[in-house]
Amino acid sequence: MGQRIAILSAVHEELAEILQLMPDEQPIRLGGRSYWRGHLQGHEVVAVLSGIGKVAAATTTALLIERFAPEQVIFTGVAGGLLPGVEVGDIVVGSALVQHDLDASPLFARFEVPGYGRSRFQPDLALSQVLHAAAKDAVTWLPKLLDPEVLRAMGLHSPSVHQGEIATGDRFVASEADSAALRAALPEALAVDMESAAVAQVCHDCGLPFAVVRTISDRADNQAHVDFPLFLREVARHYSARIVRKALNLL
Repeated sequence: MGQRIAILSAVHEELAEILQLMPDEQPIRLGGRSYWRGHLQGHEVVAVLSGIGKVAAATTTALLIERFAPEQVIFTGVAGGLLPGVEVGDIVVGSALVQHDLDASPLFARFEVPGYGRSRFQPDLALSQVLHAAAKDAVTWLPKLLDPEVLRAMGLHSPSVHQGEIATGDRFVASEADSAALRAALPEALAVDMESAAVAQVCHDCGLPFAVVRTISDRADNQAHVDFPLFLREVARHYSARIVRKALNLL
């Protein structure tokens, strides 16, 4: 018997690709969002667009858990690469989530979440391992399907899968100076996004297993905005659908 799995996507293109895999999906409107219920790989699935930013992601996750009571939560989206070697087209599976723009000092240490005594939230290890295996499959599969011109345009050669810390904040990091500042403050962070740590905190509060997988769409530098729509259309949406389908098959 399958599980009830929640799938949150950061961008419309990814959600649309996942919904195409669910032949019986039906929308339920709640809190201004459409939660799509259906089945995939023998599991009951609820898929939803999180919205961009920490508040939108936290609201979506809280409503999702309260209304649909999933057994596990998977978040899939794009992110900017921070550390050297985390390149466009790579995939990062989160092992720790931290809010890079949270600073309640001097009352609390920088990055510490007030009232929690911690700055990081850890995803479920078993679910993260499933996403890691699914991501390894995706980076082997996708480049074989893409037009060589697309590969060259986006500089994709031999994509890799990484596992490590992801930093979240309500800011699109798009300059080398901002990236350097983040690397100095959070030297373990592989990538930066705008939702993952918020989803992690809500799941932690509810005692719900969760995991995060992010496709690197840019290097979070002065070129971060270049060809972003092309990357979503040609790469990210395919990665998300492949990873979700493979992961659910492994659960």
